[in-house]
Amino acid sequence: MAKVIVVTSGKGGVGKTTTTATLGAALAQTGQNVAVVDFDVGLRNLDLMMGAERRVVYDLINVINGSAKLPQALIRDKRLETLHLLPASQTRDKSALTEKGVARVMKELEEQFDWIICDSPAGIERGAILAMRHADIAVIVTNPEISSVRDSDRIIGMLDAKTQKAEDGGDIEKHLLISRYDPARSARNEMLSIDDVLDILSVPLIGVIPESEEVLRASNLGSPVTMSNPDSAPARAYFDAARRLTGESVPMSIPEERRNLFGKLFGRRAA
Repeated sequence: MAKVIVVTSGKGGVGKTTTTATLGAALAQTGQNVAVVDFDVGLRNLDLMMGAERRVVYDLINVINGSAKLPQALIRDKRLETLHLLPASQTRDKSALTEKGVARVMKELEEQFDWIICDSPAGIERGAILAMRHADIAVIVTNPEISSVRDSDRIIGMLDAKTQKAEDGGDIEKHLLISRYDPARSARNEMLSIDDVLDILSVPLIGVIPESEEVLRASNLGSPVTMSNPDSAPARAYFDAARRLTGESVPMSIPEERRNLFGKLFGRRAA
């Protein structure tokens, strides 16, 4: 049965699009059929992260308004045959997204793929709400900074109120992914610690992506870091996060905070 993931946050620039592309690649590298969907209508950056910007002919809005069929708009990755991209439109605004149209596209995608990963625009406007509407799982991306964490707390409230699962009386599965973490800066109190973030948000941690030039390099190459440098620290962190999404029990390894973090994680699960 297909799983729909929304990658979301309240604040822009935290790494949602990078996370969408990289988790999608990591899952596809295990042989699973994956579609990544760009809901950031008007900006469209997911195609850049995946090196497919020159291959976009039709987009999500074309499929929603019926001017193209889904197979025409889907772009198969040239490196991973089980990874596909449904790009956003650069020439339309978010008002072109309709609830009925999104529901139809998501149903079609669920019939074809094991995983559908939706890249949400930042904030709480229409595009973000429709990106999370049909999700089974939410990956909330935050930097270890108080403004980013506070905005993520607001997004958690929206996930509990605005999704189809919530309206049906259920709970959407939520995971926290902390990006751009630097243990040295955390030790100098220049950013929040992992424990601080967990205390504020109270969401199970799925991964911590270390600050690394490899992530920026991969973005500039149009190749997710799990493909461009699979042995790098951020690639390993993303691989582990993807494995946790599939239900595997993977130890969380974070420099300098290992002992306290394990206590925190097990405490959260026990609660």
